[in-house]
Amino acid sequence: LSGIGLFLLALVALFAYFAYASRHVRFEVSNDGLRIRGDLYGRFIPRQELLTDLARPLDLTADRDRALSWRTNGLGLPGYKSGWFKLKNGEKALVFVTNPRSVAYVPTRQGYSVLMSVEDPTGLIRALGQSSSSGG
Repeated sequence: LSGIGLFLLALVALFAYFAYASRHVRFEVSNDGLRIRGDLYGRFIPRQELLTDLARPLDLTADRDRALSWRTNGLGLPGYKSGWFKLKNGEKALVFVTNPRSVAYVPTRQGYSVLMSVEDPTGLIRALGQSSSSGG
């Protein structure tokens, strides 16, 4: 019984972490690149790896080619998708989506794209493009 209780406590803690992370993921743009913080799948992507000229805002409910198809290693909760997914077009994507209607799509030279829910996808993409052009 104590083993089950410990397991349940760990499970509750894990879901509490995911609930917290879903509201606290941050995307930081600098001349060095894009840093994703606050989530298990966060990372730093150097600016030279970002294909900002191909980046664009997406509405995943309308863009069927880039809609999430299946999760390969990640989290899929109602209102929060995070981790590695395949898109309908077969593309590999690192996903941080809370609002599928307001997503910044940023391809990389590393063979995957990053999909991030932000209030202003165009603004984030513009900031990425400016940091890419101003630092080189």
